[in-house]
Amino acid sequence: MVREHPGRQQRQRFMIGKYEIVAQPIAGSAHMLRYTVYVGGRRVGAMASMPTESDCRYLERPPVVPPLKPFQVFYRPGRPKKGSTPPQPAIDVHHAIPRDDIPAGISIPIPGRSEDG
Repeated sequence: MVREHPGRQQRQRFMIGKYEIVAQPIAGSAHMLRYTVYVGGRRVGAMASMPTESDCRYLERPPVVPPLKPFQVFYRPGRPKKGSTPPQPAIDVHHAIPRDDIPAGISIPIPGRSEDG
């Protein structure tokens, strides 16, 4: 004799648009249901949450996934070839004048302190 859990939900059948939904308890769970979606008597998928008509359409006809492209490495830095010139040092991107080269008498603004107060 099989005992049913007192709080366990029973199997349900209902329709959403043209889709037939069968909700049955998930094994080992008292409250969760598995919603199996059928269209025209053919099983198209299952979900653990209550499906909408949009979800059912997605299960019936999922979007086309483009084929995978093989991974290709286009730039592989390695050991330089014999006789090649060594790489040039990075160019300094800061074009400001060093503080030592600023002529005397010019005030340098200090960030954080304003002239208003």
